[in-house]
Amino acid sequence: MSGFAAVCGLDGEARREACAQLLQVVAEQGIERVRVGWCDLHGALRGKTLMSPALPDALAHGVGMVSTLMLKDTSDRTAYKVFEPGLAERLPGFGMANNLLLLPDPASFVVLPWAAGTGWLRAMPYFADGTPVALDARRVLIDALARLAAGSYGLRCGLEVEFHIYRIESDPMDPMLATWPGAAPVVSMLHPGYNLLSEAWVDRCDEALRIVQHTAQGLGLPLRSLEIELGPSQFEAVFDATDALTAADQMVLLRNGVAQALRRAGYLASFVCRPPFANIMSSGWHLHQSLVDEAGGNLFMPQVPAPGAAPTDAHGVLSGLGGRWLAGLLAHAPGGSAFATPTINGYGRYGVNALAPQAVLWGRDNRGAMLRVLGGPGDAATRIENRCGEPLANPYLYIAAQIHAGLDGLARALRPPPATESPYAGQDRLLPASLADALAALQRDEPLCAGFGQAFIDHYLQIKQHELQRHAAAADQDEWQRREYFSRF
Repeated sequence: MSGFAAVCGLDGEARREACAQLLQVVAEQGIERVRVGWCDLHGALRGKTLMSPALPDALAHGVGMVSTLMLKDTSDRTAYKVFEPGLAERLPGFGMANNLLLLPDPASFVVLPWAAGTGWLRAMPYFADGTPVALDARRVLIDALARLAAGSYGLRCGLEVEFHIYRIESDPMDPMLATWPGAAPVVSMLHPGYNLLSEAWVDRCDEALRIVQHTAQGLGLPLRSLEIELGPSQFEAVFDATDALTAADQMVLLRNGVAQALRRAGYLASFVCRPPFANIMSSGWHLHQSLVDEAGGNLFMPQVPAPGAAPTDAHGVLSGLGGRWLAGLLAHAPGGSAFATPTINGYGRYGVNALAPQAVLWGRDNRGAMLRVLGGPGDAATRIENRCGEPLANPYLYIAAQIHAGLDGLARALRPPPATESPYAGQDRLLPASLADALAALQRDEPLCAGFGQAFIDHYLQIKQHELQRHAAAADQDEWQRREYFSRF
């Protein structure tokens, strides 16, 4: 097998063997269709569904994809004028809605547990000459991890994801009423909320939770628990930690898979931070992280308590390297919010006493602080939990932002301030109050811009500013959010 894979420099013996094994599995299991999926800038899967006889050609030569898919905002509107001169100078390789090629990874194959006879493959985009598309979000994380690896570091991440599940009562599908984006469905709650970790609510929601469980486990995700969250019809899924790239891949599969499987059963899974109803509780995505050495040892864990460390001293709970990483996350929190909370909707979550952060602070096992530090001397699970993110964050970009921020903390030997014991008491260094503020902070953050590369930052800003402009022009901004986010994500 050669062709385009060889042009990309990927036609090695290992890939050829993986492709042969995949084709054998597809034949033996009677797979009729294979979805070749790519994760867009907003964390949603795009791609094409191939009939199984077309799979060998796709593995060798790739699958064509219109390049404008990389240039769209959350409504699917293209944020660039692709048919006017000058785009190729701004975005080399793009223009006139030309084709990119998706090259599938045979090792990523899974059989979709909710779709009979259907498999799925992850793919990444390349230009026709075999050059990787640097604007691809997964490529951005791979490049960030390469920076870590150059220092002999790796990153482990654990996911805690809050989301809502509703029962669909009616779905406005009258073609005479079609709009862009379409209207949100009418839904009802699965549980009334305000009874945290209620076993009664778990039993009441058993059918939907079983779908989530079987979907996650069928996709090979390391699901640890499913929990009732505080808000009406709100839930949380917790996963075992793994390497950062795998964790990001798992987040993409979780959101897209759970939404599809539940929809078939008449449910709407919403990963929107704040669904458009009164008295909801915002959903967050708590990202646990720790640096590891080449053998997998936890580099945040101190072997012994630092001499004379006060209870509020980072070196009482983290190693010196962990303290510098923590300081980097704090230093770049405002700009990093543009990736941790990338929607207009998500900024309604930052508030006082909301179990969500409001200010750039850290604390020891403190759920009100932006960064919650857990563990300590001799505890191999020592880690930093970033509570800033929303469930709609693109996982590749969210984690890449953590890496670039943390590496700057290491490079400049930054020292964190004392831990907070009153995360909502002060008004010092608040997190951005809006997406517009976060994007402005990102533009001012030179280390983050350098880490991502100015070309990617400019591209990201172009698309998010397009989203902001449409929101500002909407006659009914609440309805805009219902259609833009709730009906689609």
